Amino acid sequence: MRVLVLGASLRADSLNARLASLVARLVRDEAGADVDHAHLNEFAMPLYNGDTEDAEGVPPGALALRERLSACQALVISAPEYNASMPGVLKNAIDWVSRVRPQPFKDKHALLVSASPSMVGGNRGLWALRVPLEHLGTRVYPDMFSLAKAHEGFTSDGDLADSGLHARLAESVTSFLRLVEADTRYVCLRRRWYEFLGDCTDAPVTQRAQD
Repeated sequence: MRVLVLGASLRADSLNARLASLVARLVRDEAGADVDHAHLNEFAMPLYNGDTEDAEGVPPGALALRERLSACQALVISAPEYNASMPGVLKNAIDWVSRVRPQPFKDKHALLVSASPSMVGGNRGLWALRVPLEHLGTRVYPDMFSLAKAHEGFTSDGDLADSGLHARLAESVTSFLRLVEADTRYVCLRRRWYEFLGDCTDAPVTQRAQD
């Protein structure tokens, strides 16, 4: 099993880069999965513009992110909170990557985590992030993790200073990957998603963004 762990901040030593590094280590050492540890600043792309897409196609940065996402069974995003929402650069990356067909978010499992100096730990940004991901067919894990007062939250070794929070994060990662493994190895449910109950028609008008 391979997991893409994405630090969704442009600053190299941001709190969410540190949290992403910790999660990548937990995925590798505690769960035994292969890790592709990436930073959002590796994938340069302009603001999404339909005219730019028509003239130049999808930018190389978005294509590179799409390829790395497609090579994994699961995705972990460590995202900061900007003004009670997700960072614009992260939403822009999602918008660009979703333009590639087949778009890679469909049926991908995702775990969302955040770190912030605030008392809510960036949790409001994660709720906003769920919306476009679930719209695109991503199976977002219900148990999100947010580290409050994150500027005081890490040890010199990169662990969480609060042992209880560290154990909770490790358990969330392990439980998430157990679900991914079960879905990957034991596919026993029909993978269909509908916006409304009974929305089972194949008419073109019902085509979803996840397609």
